[in-house]
Amino acid sequence: MFFGKKQEKKAITTIEEASDYIEKLEKRMSELEERLSQDEEKSNLFFEKFELIRYNPFNEVGGDQSFSLAFMNNEDDGFVFTSIYTKDGNRLYAKPIKKGSSSYQLSEEEEDIVKKLVNRGNNK
Repeated sequence: MFFGKKQEKKAITTIEEASDYIEKLEKRMSELEERLSQDEEKSNLFFEKFELIRYNPFNEVGGDQSFSLAFMNNEDDGFVFTSIYTKDGNRLYAKPIKKGSSSYQLSEEEEDIVKKLVNRGNNK
């Protein structure tokens, strides 16, 4: 496009040249605004908020071996990934998040982490 293109600067001496120069600038600005708008739309899809919480859901197992990890974009869409550790094994859960809530039942820890990320986006 116009990035990387080096144009020779020529002195503007007539109104027609000034008008042509302004039209070219307006066209370039319009193209930049369009690209910026497209980039902003794409950036809404990126995960920009994430949080990890470690915890012990059972008294029988020592240490905070269980965790929930959530990723969300600026539209509060994403997922929460949870690993529950017990002395008998490990369970993994992934739950989608849409507009800050899930169609699946969230544990207390999962709800807390999702609320924290939703609130983080509201404080911008």
